[in-house]
Amino acid sequence: MQKLLLLGDEAIAQGALDGGISGIYAYPGTPSTEITEYVQASKFAKENNIHSQWSVNEKTAMESGLGMSYAGKRAMVSMKHVGLNVAADAFVNSSITGVNGGLIVVAADDPSMHSSQNEQDSRFYGNFAMIPILEPVNQQEAYEMAYYGFELSEKFKLPVMLRITTRLAHSRAGVQTLEQKPQNDNSFPSDLRQFVLLPAIARKNYKSLLANQAGIEEASEKSKFNTYIDGSNKSLGIITTGIAFNYLMENFQDKELNHPVLKIGQYPIPRKQVMKMVNECDKILVLEEGAPIVEEMLKGYQKAGTPVIGRLDGTLPRDGELNPNLVAKALGLETVLDSTIPEIVKNRPPSMCVGCGHIDAYEALNIAVADYGKGRVFSDIGCYTLGALPPYNAINSCVDMGASITMAKGAADAGMVAAVAIIGDSTFTHSGITGLIDCVTENSPVTIIISDNFTTGMTGGQDSKALGKIEDICKGVGVDPDHIKVFRPLKKNMDEMVQIMKDELAYKGVSVIIPRRQCVQTMKNKKLAEQLIQLNLK
Repeated sequence: MQKLLLLGDEAIAQGALDGGISGIYAYPGTPSTEITEYVQASKFAKENNIHSQWSVNEKTAMESGLGMSYAGKRAMVSMKHVGLNVAADAFVNSSITGVNGGLIVVAADDPSMHSSQNEQDSRFYGNFAMIPILEPVNQQEAYEMAYYGFELSEKFKLPVMLRITTRLAHSRAGVQTLEQKPQNDNSFPSDLRQFVLLPAIARKNYKSLLANQAGIEEASEKSKFNTYIDGSNKSLGIITTGIAFNYLMENFQDKELNHPVLKIGQYPIPRKQVMKMVNECDKILVLEEGAPIVEEMLKGYQKAGTPVIGRLDGTLPRDGELNPNLVAKALGLETVLDSTIPEIVKNRPPSMCVGCGHIDAYEALNIAVADYGKGRVFSDIGCYTLGALPPYNAINSCVDMGASITMAKGAADAGMVAAVAIIGDSTFTHSGITGLIDCVTENSPVTIIISDNFTTGMTGGQDSKALGKIEDICKGVGVDPDHIKVFRPLKKNMDEMVQIMKDELAYKGVSVIIPRRQCVQTMKNKKLAEQLIQLNLK
């Protein structure tokens, strides 16, 4: 046992390592990326053969984690909140199959959308799947929830969701570790048909899931992560979840908090403790980071006439992160921190790195597509999404992973000429291949640009599953080899790049253009350099 200074993400990873994990499965996505990277860098993980390679997407990660659980081992699956949308099919059904070895699914939410398309709350998924949810207030709890979460999972034979938010994921605190547990031995499920979701079996499993709910609720009532702190002033009761407890307490560092407080860190919400507060207090303030989930639940079983305030009635903003000042205003206190940004600090929009190959590809594309007019380029999620900003102004969409190709196809189906998709190499293997198959099947007149920088650049240079495979994948799904074009995006090659793009834009079928140049942020990566030489890509 030792004391470590850890990010919230790192605390979760260490908790999983100490809790007897045998594998972690993930696709990189802020703010969850550092969980897997911590395991990958762990000497202990290497010595104990703990799996930590990146998955091609969140769905494959979820299914692989479920497979490790089937084999009796403890596994963790990690993703950002929108990644849970990708994994949802397997995730929701995993509550029907149940688990064998303990399985924790980490969902890292991003209130205020620091690096995301939305700020959805993963607790909706956990409630929908009817599984236990853990939500830490600090790094120590994040560690302990990962450590104990496997026991909770194995007790109820269900996956457990561990939900965090950006502030916790990317802030540091001291963490006291616990005794390291051994990995589970391999074992088969006691019922070898448990994971076979034929309707007759699924109906039986669903009844078991429903019967499990009473025990899950009782575990929440007794959980050390749910704490009722009584207070003398019953005019207001305060319910907090996860990190929101910190925002509350920061307002009372030098004064007494005499209102009752219920700190919730494990779900389902502890009904008995909630009802105690509802029955004793005149009004309830709910502080939760994300959607007003607990606030809405309270309306289902509060005593008649007890007002509940929070995000729904405007006491707190409906969007964005909470902070101590917003909580202070909700409590009628003077704000304690000056949140204004000094004039010396000027907002700066994000930009692509100097020397990035995406820049040259966009400059060529802007020239090539100019004859067709604006509004014809569908993009995707990656560094290249910054092509939407000046001075490029080169793209017209960014919806979700893989949507560039399918949106371009839909636009082409609607008669748009030209219809262009631009997607990165890692995003292509994540969720672009199926869209390409649709295009090939119908011979859609689309031009697909796969900007290949040999890495998952936006999240820090993780391995790309597309490395050395893109042309073969495109040929394998049926793209005409004569319309798979590769060039090196450099200023000196501009005329060649533009001409290739013009030729393929004029082609009335599926064409794939691959601008290929290494991400400038990975130039010092010796392992990648060796791979590129072996693949004859250097």
